[in-house]
Amino acid sequence: MSEFLTYKDKPLVRSGNTVYYGDMSEKYIIKLTILSSHKEGDLDVADKIKVELIKNDSDKLDNVAKTTEKNGFSEAMQFASIWLERALSEK
Repeated sequence: MSEFLTYKDKPLVRSGNTVYYGDMSEKYIIKLTILSSHKEGDLDVADKIKVELIKNDSDKLDNVAKTTEKNGFSEAMQFASIWLERALSEK
């Protein structure tokens, strides 16, 4: 099994400007899209992030349950973890 960076015991996987948060075998995942960033020294720092709670059901075309935009990755991850926790605890 591959080792992934995790946040609150859930994997984080980055592909370009998109970060997926959550276990792909669970009912919901989070998709974070970096919409803009700025340079701090040699690093790119995310400014605006689109956060989407996605129902992990490949049979549906429109599987976005919630969406918002946040300033900064820290704020986006706070919303993402709360949304994911609540969605996964639903019965």
